[in-house]
Amino acid sequence: MSENRPEDRPDDRSDHNLRVLRGCSLLSGLPDEALREAAALARPRPFRANEVLYARGEVQSALSVVGAGSVRISSTSSDGREIMLTLFEPGAWFGDTVFSPGMPRVFGATAHSDGELVEIPGQGYRDLLARYPQAYPRTLDMLSRRLWSAISIIEDNGLRDMPGRVGRRLLFLAQMHEHDGEMDEADGPVTFKLTREHIANMMGMTRQGVHRVLKTLEGEGLIAFSYGRVTVPDREALRRYLEESTRK
Repeated sequence: MSENRPEDRPDDRSDHNLRVLRGCSLLSGLPDEALREAAALARPRPFRANEVLYARGEVQSALSVVGAGSVRISSTSSDGREIMLTLFEPGAWFGDTVFSPGMPRVFGATAHSDGELVEIPGQGYRDLLARYPQAYPRTLDMLSRRLWSAISIIEDNGLRDMPGRVGRRLLFLAQMHEHDGEMDEADGPVTFKLTREHIANMMGMTRQGVHRVLKTLEGEGLIAFSYGRVTVPDREALRRYLEESTRK
């Protein structure tokens, strides 16, 4: 007779889900009792590297929180190549269609490494928001931040030089990896996994071009890059640099 893993038992699974959900900034406006309800509704979803989690165009409204490993959000070029848009690590959330049930997913989600999602059914999450409306200010704040970041990236493609475009993308990723719920006020360094190949794929650049841009940003003291990891020591300094470069 096989022995169940601790996370397979209902109570332990709920506790595990709760630990993951407490690390998600989108859910930080929910009171503790609501988070416990969400944890009871949620289901863990283990994944293997390169497993397609959601296809572009799929109609599915679960809210997904990365519990372990990493997930890449991507689109497909006209010649069929996967273009990585961003990389989510533990604590990050995706599944914006949870707020627009019936709408197809705009981008695909693929496992970048082995790991796990904790997923809350869309209707269950919407019911929680209806019963705990005090969570709306934080929820809307998180959505507006993500929208601002997306619009900024679109603007950058037309108005910024390549160091500015790469810098903005790194700032966006630093914000996505900050889970303390106070992204604008936090002034500590943020480190996340990212290789030169990832940046080249995201930006449509060569590795040599990426190397030159990273050296420029490193020379300004705005980032540190080593062993497939990027550190943004001061997000406000990077933000000021990007604003000043736009005015030049």
